[in-house]
Amino acid sequence: MVKVTFTLDETTVARLNETARRLAKPKSEVVREAIEAYHTQSDRLSEAERQRMLRILGDYMRQPPTKTSTEVDRELCELRKSRRRGWRPGAR
Repeated sequence: MVKVTFTLDETTVARLNETARRLAKPKSEVVREAIEAYHTQSDRLSEAERQRMLRILGDYMRQPPTKTSTEVDRELCELRKSRRRGWRPGAR
């Protein structure tokens, strides 16, 4: 363990003390668990960011296709063939 020093406002310290007492855990453990929970949560998108990304995706999906289904099928067929051959230069 590493010992660190933080400056916290009185309300935060009161909440920390109350939580530690209620959970019957050391304050340092409450802080570790709170940081872990915050870290896990911080990877999630905010509601505003999620809505923005959904809007972008919706706009993209409303755009007309740039290729016909025949062109897409032909391209997929070529991709499958190249994967079977391998990706090495000169592989046939």
